[in-house]
Amino acid sequence: MPTSSASTTDAAKPAAATGGVQSLERAFDLLERMADAGGEVGLSELSSSSGLPLPTIHRLMRTLVACGYVRQQPNRRYALGPRLIRLGESAARLLGTWARPYLARLVEETGETANMALLDGDEIVYVAQVPSKHSMRMFTEVGRRVLPHSTGVGKALLAHTPPEEVRALLARTGMPAATEKTITTPDGFLGALEQVRHAGYAVDDSEQEIGVRCIAVSVPDSPTAAAISISGPAGRVTEAATERIVPILQGIAKELSTALANPANNGQA
Repeated sequence: MPTSSASTTDAAKPAAATGGVQSLERAFDLLERMADAGGEVGLSELSSSSGLPLPTIHRLMRTLVACGYVRQQPNRRYALGPRLIRLGESAARLLGTWARPYLARLVEETGETANMALLDGDEIVYVAQVPSKHSMRMFTEVGRRVLPHSTGVGKALLAHTPPEEVRALLARTGMPAATEKTITTPDGFLGALEQVRHAGYAVDDSEQEIGVRCIAVSVPDSPTAAAISISGPAGRVTEAATERIVPILQGIAKELSTALANPANNGQA
């Protein structure tokens, strides 16, 4: 899972050095650290990871609670608040909009439908799609949510997640079979993730929809776990086609990563 790029040094850095507002930088740093910790933390944990003194953290958290971005639990720990949901949903829609020019190039260069998906909690959600010019109804559509174990994007997104976290996710979601080819055991899925790490890309071979193959790669250094993919009929997305498509996918994923790291250039595919 992607983690915050913040460090103890960054958290304590004077705002003048970055041209920002120190309290705002620290507040967002704490929110990211909470997300990295699973969404709920204690003040002492935040102090240890950020290097900030407890009084400073307490003051910032009190403000975030008052704004609804953090809530205090009965056990006195702090959890991410509901107002972040609206921000996250809006950001996900924008992420899909920014990705569309890159997905359009994928369609141009591969001839197949291109998709972008995020890991949202325990589910995969498709946030953008550019359809192929070929007339074929695809399973994927923007806004659709699926479980990770039966999709190429799910494999790409979870490939570098610690095995114990993957097992915990699978225990929560179950592993229902969408088709006769769906992987339905944790060991089988972990084996598939090992193949993804070795190959550098993921494949869904009729595991979500019979007759449809999907090739997916993660977007490196994305601010949230994201993957892009192409989907098409197995008769076109063959092993030979995969060898041609994978470098295209990987190249466009890197370009998209660069665009997301430089928001001023978004949309300039």
